[in-house]
Amino acid sequence: MSILYDEGQQAIATESRRVLDARMDKGRLLKLLEQVGEHDQPFWDTAVEQGWTALAIPEEHGGLGLGLIELGLVAQACGAATSGAPFLTGGYGVSQGLIQGSDAALAAEWLPKLAAGEATGCVAFAEGNAALPPVAGVTFADGKLSGTKPAVAGGLKADVALVWADAAGQPALVLADLSGATRTAVDSYDNTRLYADLAFAGTAATVVALGDAARKLALDVMARMAVVTAHEQVGGAEALLYIARDYAVTRKAFGQPIGAFQSIKHRIAEMYGLVEIARANCIHAAAQEGTDEFLLAAADARISATEAYDTNSRDCVQIHGGIGVTWEMGLHLHMRRARSLAVECGNLLFWEDVLVNELTGEKA
Repeated sequence: MSILYDEGQQAIATESRRVLDARMDKGRLLKLLEQVGEHDQPFWDTAVEQGWTALAIPEEHGGLGLGLIELGLVAQACGAATSGAPFLTGGYGVSQGLIQGSDAALAAEWLPKLAAGEATGCVAFAEGNAALPPVAGVTFADGKLSGTKPAVAGGLKADVALVWADAAGQPALVLADLSGATRTAVDSYDNTRLYADLAFAGTAATVVALGDAARKLALDVMARMAVVTAHEQVGGAEALLYIARDYAVTRKAFGQPIGAFQSIKHRIAEMYGLVEIARANCIHAAAQEGTDEFLLAAADARISATEAYDTNSRDCVQIHGGIGVTWEMGLHLHMRRARSLAVECGNLLFWEDVLVNELTGEKA
């Protein structure tokens, strides 16, 4: 499979970036960082209007029938713009669970709503420090969920959740309508992620997969979301690279641009290298969708993209000096988003373990 973008994919990348550049407002996004329970509604309206919610959903369910490559390109543009809503990634995870799951009627009910943006989804797998716990604390029995999933991204506003649960001793993936769950907002470093504790007390849910099939599907969903998140991280890291470069060639010290100093040159060169390595891994991972190498490639992309975004957000602030930490500069948007994305969909430790297990042939 080619890892070069065709003309249609390049057009998606160009147009999504153009639209977001025209509609994003730094001041609006900065305010949202500290407003618990709010997200960037203009961004989400744009996503629905542009058909991004339908990109990776089959045409028979109202989608566009495209794939992870195209969704990744949109996510990259969203990362550059620090878009203020988590639903593209969460909705994609839910839709993939439904597409690959065992209940065709459930998929027929929810996929058209997700494609049209009429419903939003989130994925609730993690508990404590475990991105995918061996035995879930949330239990499923007689069509009901009980227990709590902490700090679920998008959980505060999502309509439906794909939940990792324990069903009489075997793993289960179930779909829960969140109108029957209790949500408690989590005041976080980046409140636009809409983190919430989801408490289930006899909440109605429907089985998507059970047993080994549930674990296999959960890992695939996590890998797909990780690739989307990695693209978003690359978009943010690249934006920071350009911001740092532009400042370095205009800001002067001792009669010359600070970009003339070796320490600044080297730091920007390192930022560039991290972006390009992460970009290459993202392209490769998206191109491996559906193959035996996909989980390995997804772990590779996730690890390198997390390193790129974390490092570039720190170094961009340092290149700016004191002005870099001011609210007006807006670098808080990337710094906080880098830290938030680093722990969503499994943190570095989780994906490093996956990478090692895949390389050594051990069960993930």
